[in-house]
Amino acid sequence: MKLPRILLGLAAALTLAGCASTSNEPVEAANDPKAIVDATNPEVIVELARGFGSANLEVDSEGDPMIVGRINGTQYVIYFYGCEEGQSCREIQFAAAWADAEMDKDGVNLWNEETRYGKAYIDFEGDPVLEFTVNLFEGVTRANLEDTIDWWKVALTAFEERL
Repeated sequence: MKLPRILLGLAAALTLAGCASTSNEPVEAANDPKAIVDATNPEVIVELARGFGSANLEVDSEGDPMIVGRINGTQYVIYFYGCEEGQSCREIQFAAAWADAEMDKDGVNLWNEETRYGKAYIDFEGDPVLEFTVNLFEGVTRANLEDTIDWWKVALTAFEERL
């Protein structure tokens, strides 16, 4: 069965339009605040983290991506979770610990009671720790993740002021 010329022309036009629209997507998405970002692309997350200070992409002891960064001189780590063989991760967790700082359990409990962003606890070595988990399954906009990193910066700064 032969297709009418109009359908062949329409199919060819749609095919060309589809190729044209996808050829520049990665370049455009890199700067588009509405572009979707998820934990499967750690390079985009490290790029966003660099907007707040230094950040380097590394690999943790389990082979999963890990970002080590600094905001206002304070070192933190972004761990990737829900990964399959170091890829296709589903969530990230910001974490910072202060080995030379003192905060008792009452201070940690007060932080957790008063603050929405960042969970605090005292680790097994007696160091105060701040964590902030972010679900990126199916993605969020680039602007949303950048705002999330800014919330991490706010929480990190506020927590450090209490030490």
